[in-house]
Amino acid sequence: MTDHHAIQDAVAFIEKHGYALLFFWVFAEQSAVPMPSAPLLLAAGVLFRTGRLHVLPAVACCVSAALLADTIWFQLGKHGGRRILRLLCRVSLEPDSCVRRTENSLVKYGLKSLLIAKFVPGLNAVSAPLAGSFRIPYWRFLLYDGAGASIWSMSYFAVGYLFGDELESVLAYASRMGSALLVLFAALFASWIAWKFIQRRRFLRQLDVARITPEELRERLDAGENVFIVDLRHQPAESPEVIPGAARILPEELSARHLEIPRDQEIVLVCS
Repeated sequence: MTDHHAIQDAVAFIEKHGYALLFFWVFAEQSAVPMPSAPLLLAAGVLFRTGRLHVLPAVACCVSAALLADTIWFQLGKHGGRRILRLLCRVSLEPDSCVRRTENSLVKYGLKSLLIAKFVPGLNAVSAPLAGSFRIPYWRFLLYDGAGASIWSMSYFAVGYLFGDELESVLAYASRMGSALLVLFAALFASWIAWKFIQRRRFLRQLDVARITPEELRERLDAGENVFIVDLRHQPAESPEVIPGAARILPEELSARHLEIPRDQEIVLVCS
């Protein structure tokens, strides 16, 4: 089979099963399956130019698939709370920061952050369960999440539509390279994964040295040791988990409020 025929077969497959393919592919990606849908959305945009797919049904498929998957994660976050977030972040290469970044975004921008969440892999992964754990009304989550899914899908469709000729040329060139291109991308991806894994293991080893358990902290406080506690967690001031005497400073406020932290005491940072 020639490269030209391979491209034609791929386009014909997308043309024949386009709407179902869009729905199930987007649903899988939003369900945390590592299947990026951007290439498929771009290909659909190319097919809009020739009328072989139509915009409104395609957008409807993408939005309904995203809302279905995100609703499941929202309800899991609402009823499972931090357990669900820990489960999601355990498979992330940057689990120590993915929830914190999303939490900061939701606290700072509210549900407006959902309008761009699907463009940011880490934010997209945990925004729905985190919104559920925050007890945000479901109808409000649905409104913003649906708008975000519409913006996300239509943006890729628009790029595919506007740059269809260029994308077809890239696809043809990639097809001519054959397996060599696949091997190159696989090697680059494997190298990136390995580097991120090494960074994470190094970070965790550093944390193990400096970590203190809640029981150890309680013993030191009961013994009258001079320890200054900085509570970095996002939670209401009246929460029962608030630590008496701790300075409540959000991570993004550290640079502005660093003078509140004494330099002549041992400092313990409390994170979620």
